[in-house]
Order: sequence, then C-alpha cells, then structure tokens
Amino acid sequence: MQQPASPTVFSGGDLGAWSVLSHQTLNGPAIPKFARLAITPAATAPAGARWQARGVNSNLRYTSQQEQRELSGHAAPSDRGDRCAVLIPMSKCAAWWGMAQDQRLAIYARSRHMRIGMSVLPEVARTLYHGRDLGEPFDFITWFEFDEVAEAAFDVMLARLRASEEWDYVCAETMIRLRC
Repeated sequence: MQQPASPTVFSGGDLGAWSVLSHQTLNGPAIPKFARLAITPAATAPAGARWQARGVNSNLRYTSQQEQRELSGHAAPSDRGDRCAVLIPMSKCAAWWGMAQDQRLAIYARSRHMRIGMSVLPEVARTLYHGRDLGEPFDFITWFEFDEVAEAAFDVMLARLRASEEWDYVCAETMIRLRC
C-alpha cells in the first residue's frame, strides 16, 4: 500500500529563502502580509509564521495520457537556480465542486488550461499542490519558478488563464511575487 504524501508547508513570516516583492489579493479573503517565505516539509515547518498553507503534490488530474507525455518532454529540471517565483494560493467556488468530474473536465478543456500552461515550458516551472483534501483554506497552491527573462511570458500566460471560462469559478486568489 502506498503511503500518503507528506504535505509541503509554505510559511510566510520573517524567515525563508524567498523575499516577497509584492502581495496582491485578487479575489476572496486577504491573507496576512509577510516579508519572507519558507517552503519546507511539514515536519520542519518554522514556528511563528504569520501565515501558513499546506498542500500535497499528487497525481496529475484532468490530464490525458498524451498531455502527460508532452509535459514530461518539457519538464524543467528541479532546483535549477531560478531567482523569480510566484506563489498563487487559490480556491474554486462551490458551483465548481458541485459539478460532476466530466463537467469540470469539459470546462478545463474549453479553457485550454493545459495548452496555455505548456506555452511557457520549460522556461517557467510549475508545481501544483492540493490543499482541499487536507482541509486547508485554499484548494490549490501553485508555485511557479523562472528567471527574469521569462517573467513577461509568465505574465502573458497568467493573463490568458485568468481570461478563461475556468476562472469564472475562482472565488479566492492571492498572488505573491518573490525573489531568491
């Protein structure tokens, strides 16, 4: 039997490798502002953080076998020394979760979520963490890393995603830009 994945903890406070450049609540309740961000396994999360969120990096959802092959062919190497990052904790509204899986998948496909995200690979690395099943306040915590030269492409990709039908179902979203 496979062991459940250990959560990753994002801790906002005065400690951490990442320095906060900007913090913007786009939708939903605001989270406290902080100066630095630490990303650690749950067992080593720093105490005294102003804000924490937990998530598990699990299996790819809404992804076809062909898309999985394409993603693996464009995967960015981990720990490649990128100096820019964006953390986006977000949640979708009850109407999204009230739909059947095939209905959500159809919206995801119509929104071209996968194609839009793949348009910036491998220059922009993304890791998705799921918090919903852990009872966290955010359904998803999305972590992006890139070098300064890829920041404009990242911004275009994010604007395209936010203009899609899928984003009609986002009820909470905060964007935190960071530098290492």
